[in-house]
Amino acid sequence: MNVQIFIPCFVDQLYPDTAFNMIKVLEKCGCTVSYNPSQTCCGQPAFNAGFWDEAKSVCSKFIKDFSGSDIIVTPSASCAGFVRNYYTKLFENSSVHNGVKDLSKRIFEFSEFLIEILKVDDVGASLKGKATYHDSCAALRECKIKEEPRKLLSKVKGLEIAEMNDVETCCGFGGTFAVKFEAISIGMGEQKVENALATGAEYLISTDHSCLMHLQGYIKHKGYQLQTMHLADVLASGW
Repeated sequence: MNVQIFIPCFVDQLYPDTAFNMIKVLEKCGCTVSYNPSQTCCGQPAFNAGFWDEAKSVCSKFIKDFSGSDIIVTPSASCAGFVRNYYTKLFENSSVHNGVKDLSKRIFEFSEFLIEILKVDDVGASLKGKATYHDSCAALRECKIKEEPRKLLSKVKGLEIAEMNDVETCCGFGGTFAVKFEAISIGMGEQKVENALATGAEYLISTDHSCLMHLQGYIKHKGYQLQTMHLADVLASGW
């Protein structure tokens, strides 16, 4: 299967290894992966901050960059959910309305693509230790992703998964929310990390580096021995 990959801004700038690991897994699953080097942001930060006109300009470029019929795979439920659910609002009754509707059907978060489209739940990964999984708001609420990452993690050899309390509660990042409401954001992050630590986990795993970046900041500040890992990095381990 031919797939295009969309690499979110923060993965491109801060966690490029996750992008390469996603490609590694996709190619092992038989996909032919292509990357458009002219791609930029999906437009979500500007949209969420209320700058819809500026967001529309960025989103128009995204539509152009990912024209065609290939499936688009991204290591971010946040970006996938934004394109899928909000592009139609921005471009309603416009000349690209139908193209946007098609685009929303072609973009998938990494784990849902593996499970729902490729029908693959075991990629031969191995990682020894105990882990807990964090449901990002975007994955759970925007993309309706719940079981897909858990199915993939259950097949990772040597990895024990323990569910934390209040697993569906927000971690407190929320993009600009973490900046505008810092104290609340930190409090929510603290609750999430403490729930993760209570499971005895060594790894805290999610589909979204945005959440993990926020949580890792708190973990580092406290000096806790808990490692955050993106799902793609876990699935690329051990082979």
